[in-house]
Amino acid sequence: MIEQNLSELEEKSIYIMREAKMKFKNIGALWSMGKDSTTMLAIARKAFMGKVPFPVIHIDNSIDFPETYKFRDYLAKKWDLDLIVAKSEIKPEISGFSCCGANKTEALKRVMAEYGFDALIVSIRRDEHSIRAKERYVSPRDKDFVWDYKNQPAELWDDYSSKAKKGGHVRVHPLLDWNEIDIWRYIKKEHIPINALYISRNGYRYRSLGCTHCTVPIKSDAGNVDEIIKELKTTNVEERSGREQDKEKEYIMQRLRSLGYM
Repeated sequence: MIEQNLSELEEKSIYIMREAKMKFKNIGALWSMGKDSTTMLAIARKAFMGKVPFPVIHIDNSIDFPETYKFRDYLAKKWDLDLIVAKSEIKPEISGFSCCGANKTEALKRVMAEYGFDALIVSIRRDEHSIRAKERYVSPRDKDFVWDYKNQPAELWDDYSSKAKKGGHVRVHPLLDWNEIDIWRYIKKEHIPINALYISRNGYRYRSLGCTHCTVPIKSDAGNVDEIIKELKTTNVEERSGREQDKEKEYIMQRLRSLGYM
Protein backbone atom coordinates (compact mmCIF):
# COMPACT_ATOMS: atom_id res chain seq x y z
CA MET A 1 0.00 0.00 0.00
CA ILE A 2 2.83 2.42 0.87
CA GLU A 3 4.64 1.56 -2.37
CA GLN A 4 1.46 2.13 -4.38
CA ASN A 5 0.85 5.49 -2.69
CA LEU A 6 4.41 6.64 -3.41
CA SER A 7 4.11 5.51 -7.03
CA GLU A 8 0.86 7.45 -7.46
CA LEU A 9 2.34 10.59 -5.89
CA GLU A 10 5.45 10.30 -8.06
CA GLU A 11 3.39 9.77 -11.21
CA LYS A 12 1.29 12.88 -10.55
CA SER A 13 4.35 15.01 -9.75
CA ILE A 14 6.06 13.86 -12.95
CA TYR A 15 2.91 14.66 -14.94
CA ILE A 16 2.69 18.17 -13.49
CA MET A 17 6.36 18.92 -14.20
CA ARG A 18 6.19 17.59 -17.74
CA GLU A 19 3.06 19.63 -18.41
CA ALA A 20 4.78 22.73 -17.07
CA LYS A 21 7.88 22.09 -19.19
CA MET A 22 5.68 21.80 -22.28
CA LYS A 23 3.48 24.84 -21.61
CA PHE A 24 5.94 27.42 -20.31
CA LYS A 25 8.86 28.85 -22.24
CA ASN A 26 11.35 29.51 -19.46
CA ILE A 27 11.13 27.63 -16.16
CA GLY A 28 13.23 27.90 -13.02
CA ALA A 29 13.01 25.87 -9.80
CA LEU A 30 13.58 27.01 -6.22
CA TRP A 31 16.05 24.86 -4.27
CA SER A 32 16.62 25.40 -0.55
CA MET A 33 18.71 22.21 -0.15
CA GLY A 34 15.98 20.91 2.14
CA LYS A 35 14.33 17.50 1.88
CA ASP A 36 11.32 18.66 -0.16
CA SER A 37 13.08 20.68 -2.84
CA THR A 38 15.80 18.03 -3.18
CA THR A 39 13.12 15.36 -3.58
CA MET A 40 11.47 17.56 -6.20
CA LEU A 41 14.73 17.70 -8.16
CA ALA A 42 15.12 13.92 -7.87
CA ILE A 43 11.66 13.49 -9.37
CA ALA A 44 12.53 15.96 -12.13
CA ARG A 45 15.55 13.80 -13.00
CA LYS A 46 13.20 10.83 -13.33
CA ALA A 47 10.81 12.82 -15.48
CA PHE A 48 13.49 14.11 -17.86
CA MET A 49 15.88 11.25 -18.57
CA GLY A 50 18.22 11.74 -15.62
CA LYS A 51 18.71 15.49 -16.03
CA VAL A 52 17.06 18.48 -14.36
CA PRO A 53 16.21 20.47 -17.52
CA PHE A 54 15.78 23.88 -15.92
CA PRO A 55 17.96 26.14 -13.74
CA VAL A 56 17.69 25.74 -9.96
CA ILE A 57 17.69 28.88 -7.83
CA HIS A 58 19.11 29.27 -4.34
CA ILE A 59 18.04 32.49 -2.62
CA ASP A 60 21.09 32.99 -0.40
CA ASN A 61 21.08 35.38 2.56
CA SER A 62 24.71 34.37 3.32
CA ILE A 63 23.79 32.95 6.75
CA ASP A 64 22.61 29.46 5.84
CA PHE A 65 24.21 26.60 7.76
CA PRO A 66 27.69 25.46 6.64
CA GLU A 67 26.20 21.99 6.07
CA THR A 68 23.68 23.53 3.68
CA TYR A 69 26.33 25.20 1.54
CA LYS A 70 28.39 22.01 1.53
CA PHE A 71 25.38 19.96 0.45
CA ARG A 72 24.49 22.50 -2.25
CA ASP A 73 27.93 22.39 -3.81
CA TYR A 74 28.15 18.61 -3.57
CA LEU A 75 24.80 17.86 -5.17
CA ALA A 76 25.01 20.60 -7.79
CA LYS A 77 28.17 18.94 -9.06
CA LYS A 78 26.92 15.35 -8.68
CA TRP A 79 23.64 16.02 -10.52
CA ASP A 80 25.14 18.58 -12.94
CA LEU A 81 22.63 21.23 -11.90
CA ASP A 82 22.42 24.63 -13.58
CA LEU A 83 22.67 26.52 -10.28
CA ILE A 84 21.78 30.20 -9.91
CA VAL A 85 22.66 31.82 -6.58
CA ALA A 86 20.69 34.99 -5.91
CA LYS A 87 21.86 37.05 -2.94
CA SER A 88 19.23 38.53 -0.61
CA GLU A 89 19.70 41.41 1.81
CA ILE A 90 19.06 41.34 5.55
CA LYS A 91 17.07 44.42 6.52
CA PRO A 92 13.81 45.25 8.35
CA GLU A 93 10.63 43.97 6.63
CA ILE A 94 6.96 43.30 7.44
CA SER A 95 7.25 39.87 9.06
CA GLY A 96 10.01 40.83 11.46
CA PHE A 97 12.22 38.04 10.06
CA SER A 98 14.68 40.01 7.96
CA CYS A 99 16.72 36.90 7.16
CA CYS A 100 14.04 34.71 5.56
CA GLY A 101 10.99 36.89 5.02
CA ALA A 102 10.07 39.37 2.30
CA ASN A 103 13.72 40.17 1.57
CA LYS A 104 14.09 36.78 -0.10
CA THR A 105 11.11 37.61 -2.28
CA GLU A 106 12.84 40.79 -3.41
CA ALA A 107 15.92 38.76 -4.38
CA LEU A 108 13.69 36.34 -6.27
CA LYS A 109 12.05 39.23 -8.14
CA ARG A 110 15.47 40.39 -9.28
CA VAL A 111 16.56 36.98 -10.53
CA MET A 112 13.20 36.36 -12.24
CA ALA A 113 13.55 39.66 -14.10
CA GLU A 114 17.19 39.03 -15.01
CA TYR A 115 16.54 35.56 -16.47
CA GLY A 116 13.03 36.18 -17.76
CA PHE A 117 11.42 33.17 -16.09
CA ASP A 118 7.69 32.80 -16.80
CA ALA A 119 7.20 29.83 -14.44
CA LEU A 120 8.73 28.76 -11.15
CA ILE A 121 8.62 25.23 -9.76
CA VAL A 122 8.32 25.23 -5.96
CA SER A 123 8.31 22.28 -3.53
CA ILE A 124 5.64 23.39 -1.04
CA ARG A 125 3.21 20.84 0.42
CA ARG A 126 -0.36 21.50 1.57
CA ASP A 127 0.19 19.87 4.96
CA GLU A 128 3.04 22.21 5.94
CA HIS A 129 0.96 25.28 6.79
CA SER A 130 -2.69 26.31 6.61
CA ILE A 131 -1.85 29.09 4.14
CA ARG A 132 -0.07 26.72 1.78
CA ALA A 133 -3.16 24.50 1.89
CA LYS A 134 -4.94 27.18 -0.17
CA GLU A 135 -2.56 26.77 -3.10
CA ARG A 136 -3.28 25.17 -6.49
CA TYR A 137 -0.90 22.99 -8.51
CA VAL A 138 -0.52 25.85 -10.99
CA SER A 139 -0.86 29.26 -9.37
CA PRO A 140 -0.62 32.58 -11.27
CA ARG A 141 1.20 35.60 -9.84
CA ASP A 142 0.92 39.10 -11.29
CA LYS A 143 3.82 41.39 -12.27
CA ASP A 144 4.23 42.42 -8.62
CA PHE A 145 4.28 38.76 -7.48
CA VAL A 146 0.86 39.17 -5.84
CA TRP A 147 -1.09 35.94 -5.29
CA ASP A 148 -4.86 36.37 -5.45
CA TYR A 149 -5.69 33.45 -3.16
CA LYS A 150 -9.39 34.42 -3.07
CA ASN A 151 -9.77 34.14 -6.85
CA GLN A 152 -7.81 31.14 -8.08
CA PRO A 153 -8.43 29.17 -11.28
CA ALA A 154 -10.23 25.83 -11.00
CA GLU A 155 -8.24 22.66 -11.69
CA LEU A 156 -10.52 19.97 -13.10
CA TRP A 157 -9.71 16.55 -14.56
CA ASP A 158 -5.93 17.05 -14.41
CA ASP A 159 -6.11 20.20 -16.52
CA TYR A 160 -3.39 22.46 -15.14
CA SER A 161 -3.56 25.08 -17.86
CA SER A 162 -3.40 28.33 -15.91
CA LYS A 163 -1.43 31.02 -17.69
CA ALA A 164 0.73 33.80 -16.37
CA LYS A 165 -0.92 37.19 -16.03
CA LYS A 166 0.56 39.92 -18.21
CA GLY A 167 4.04 40.65 -16.92
CA GLY A 168 3.68 37.98 -14.22
CA HIS A 169 4.60 34.34 -13.81
CA VAL A 170 3.11 31.03 -12.68
CA ARG A 171 4.09 28.97 -9.63
CA VAL A 172 4.01 25.21 -10.20
CA HIS A 173 3.63 22.96 -7.12
CA PRO A 174 4.27 19.30 -8.01
CA LEU A 175 4.53 18.12 -4.37
CA LEU A 176 1.29 19.67 -3.15
CA ASP A 177 -0.33 16.31 -2.30
CA TRP A 178 2.67 14.83 -0.49
CA ASN A 179 3.10 14.85 3.28
CA GLU A 180 6.23 14.76 5.41
CA ILE A 181 6.41 11.00 5.88
CA ASP A 182 5.80 10.47 2.15
CA ILE A 183 8.88 12.55 1.45
CA TRP A 184 11.03 10.53 3.81
CA ARG A 185 9.72 7.21 2.51
CA TYR A 186 10.50 8.33 -1.02
CA ILE A 187 13.98 9.47 0.02
CA LYS A 188 14.57 5.99 1.43
CA LYS A 189 13.13 4.23 -1.63
CA GLU A 190 15.11 6.28 -4.14
CA HIS A 191 18.30 6.70 -2.06
CA ILE A 192 18.11 10.49 -2.40
CA PRO A 193 20.98 12.41 -0.76
CA ILE A 194 19.98 14.61 2.19
CA ASN A 195 21.38 17.53 4.14
CA ALA A 196 23.34 16.23 7.16
CA LEU A 197 21.36 18.53 9.49
CA TYR A 198 18.36 16.20 9.31
CA ILE A 199 20.32 13.49 11.17
CA SER A 200 20.52 13.58 14.97
CA ARG A 201 23.66 14.94 16.56
CA ASN A 202 23.99 14.96 20.35
CA GLY A 203 20.25 14.30 20.75
CA TYR A 204 19.04 17.03 18.39
CA ARG A 205 18.29 17.30 14.69
CA TYR A 206 16.66 19.76 12.31
CA ARG A 207 13.26 18.75 11.01
CA SER A 208 12.66 21.78 8.79
CA LEU A 209 15.50 23.93 7.48
CA GLY A 210 15.78 27.68 7.29
CA CYS A 211 18.89 29.70 8.07
CA THR A 212 21.04 30.02 11.20
CA HIS A 213 19.05 33.02 12.49
CA CYS A 214 15.53 31.61 12.46
CA THR A 215 15.77 27.81 12.72
CA VAL A 216 16.33 25.69 15.80
CA PRO A 217 16.70 21.92 16.18
CA ILE A 218 14.26 19.56 17.87
CA LYS A 219 15.03 16.83 20.38
CA SER A 220 15.54 13.61 18.45
CA ASP A 221 17.72 10.51 18.43
CA ALA A 222 16.90 9.65 14.80
CA GLY A 223 20.29 8.81 13.31
CA ASN A 224 19.20 7.67 9.86
CA VAL A 225 16.26 7.80 7.45
CA ASP A 226 14.63 4.65 8.86
CA GLU A 227 14.69 6.14 12.35
CA ILE A 228 13.27 9.45 11.08
CA ILE A 229 10.34 7.59 9.50
CA LYS A 230 9.78 5.65 12.72
CA GLU A 231 9.85 8.89 14.74
CA LEU A 232 7.29 10.56 12.46
CA LYS A 233 4.78 7.76 13.01
CA THR A 234 4.41 8.68 16.69
CA THR A 235 5.49 12.30 17.15
CA ASN A 236 3.09 15.07 18.17
CA VAL A 237 5.63 17.79 17.37
CA GLU A 238 4.71 19.93 14.37
CA GLU A 239 7.09 19.74 11.43
CA ARG A 240 7.89 23.45 11.32
CA SER A 241 8.02 23.96 15.09
CA GLY A 242 11.66 24.93 14.75
CA ARG A 243 10.92 27.67 12.21
CA GLU A 244 10.48 30.97 14.04
CA GLN A 245 8.47 32.71 11.31
CA ASP A 246 5.79 29.99 11.51
CA LYS A 247 5.12 30.89 15.15
CA GLU A 248 3.90 34.34 14.14
CA LYS A 249 0.23 35.15 13.57
CA GLU A 250 -1.27 33.35 10.60
CA TYR A 251 -2.30 36.55 8.81
CA ILE A 252 1.34 37.63 8.59
CA MET A 253 2.24 34.43 6.71
CA GLN A 254 -0.84 34.85 4.51
CA ARG A 255 0.17 38.42 3.73
CA LEU A 256 3.73 37.36 2.93
CA ARG A 257 2.56 34.59 0.59
CA SER A 258 0.05 36.90 -1.10
CA LEU A 259 2.99 39.22 -1.85
CA GLY A 260 5.07 36.45 -3.38
CA TYR A 261 6.88 34.86 -0.42
CA MET A 262 8.07 31.34 -1.18
